[in-house]
Amino acid sequence: MVGVEGSVYLGIDVLEADRFSVLKGKRVGLLTHPAGVNRKGVSTIDVLKDQRSFKLVALFGPEHGIYGNEKANQPIDNKIDKKTGLPVYSLYGKYRKPQPQMLEGIDTMVIDLQDIGVRSYTYISCMRYAMEACFENDIEVIILDRPNPLGGEKVDGPSLDPEWKSYVGAFEIPYIHGLTIGECAILSKQIPGWLSIDPKFQKRGILKIIPMKGWNRKMLWPSTQLKWIPTSPYIPSFASVLGYAMTGLGAQEGSFSHGIGSPYPFRLLSNKHLTAIQLERALESLPLGGHDFKVVKTTHKNGTPIEGVYVGVSNWEKLRPTALSFYMMALSIKLEPRNPFRQTERSELFNKHVGSTEWWDALTQSSTRTSERDVAYFLEKWDRENAQFKKMVRPYLIYR
Repeated sequence: MVGVEGSVYLGIDVLEADRFSVLKGKRVGLLTHPAGVNRKGVSTIDVLKDQRSFKLVALFGPEHGIYGNEKANQPIDNKIDKKTGLPVYSLYGKYRKPQPQMLEGIDTMVIDLQDIGVRSYTYISCMRYAMEACFENDIEVIILDRPNPLGGEKVDGPSLDPEWKSYVGAFEIPYIHGLTIGECAILSKQIPGWLSIDPKFQKRGILKIIPMKGWNRKMLWPSTQLKWIPTSPYIPSFASVLGYAMTGLGAQEGSFSHGIGSPYPFRLLSNKHLTAIQLERALESLPLGGHDFKVVKTTHKNGTPIEGVYVGVSNWEKLRPTALSFYMMALSIKLEPRNPFRQTERSELFNKHVGSTEWWDALTQSSTRTSERDVAYFLEKWDRENAQFKKMVRPYLIYR
């Protein structure tokens, strides 16, 4: 038994407490990033690099790189890590999927990535591609599990239609999926079609999960008492994780901005057609539960004064995280002289994030403007579908 009651021990902590027994005698590759740390804040790279019972031979980095200092959507090159002398293979550069030559001399791929519980965040996609490559090359995969910072009970928003499967939508799951990264991996291994490889490789691939100790599905990140390590430049805190879930979709197109560059990324809304006070009133009039809104004045990182509406959470139990984004889209249509979604050149990327063709059709239909009533219809429809999703995944869950 690891630790004391009420403490959360991460997969890396459990692996270390077990004296790395599953890695004994193996040559190990590690896919990780700055948030890959143990409960004391020590990097998983540092935990593994000097062990004598196995050999760490290569590092693999996702979007933003192993040190988290690379910009979003920017290709990253392979390099030699100055701290360890190990090769670092970028999985967000020329290749998203590990190539056979990258995997030469590796027996086991250890994956330690902190996800944020939102489908469009790319770390579960990176995990999926790494699993596919390893299974095709007879390399064992070990996932060091970590908390879903949004907990394991809240499932919300549209599922991904198959036609929109991409790097910002690796699995046909709800936008807020309620799974840990280890549970995503189990579903990927067990359910046909979740991996895009020959079924024989999916079936015979070796997957092991190192579960956490002390985590349960009711826990949001603050309940873990673990320090939040930024998972990407615009997710510096748990507050921004919540914001990403609530407003990330709603400001992709239309007339909204969601506070990137301010001290409140994804939490500070502004609209080019409304003053902050007008926007606050418009948001308060929406049929949302669990939110509160207030006008905030602050400064952009470039020194420009900005004013917006801070999106608060007053009641997590009542909150539908994604609902605000879809009402923001409807409000954008209401405020613009022409439907901004019908004019967009980025519709493919928008749909890859949202994932619902039916919603896109409702947004862009020529006969009427998308209304609050339309949003309510879709929210209820997705709630019914998500109840079925929760039932479907229940047998695969690690934490009950």
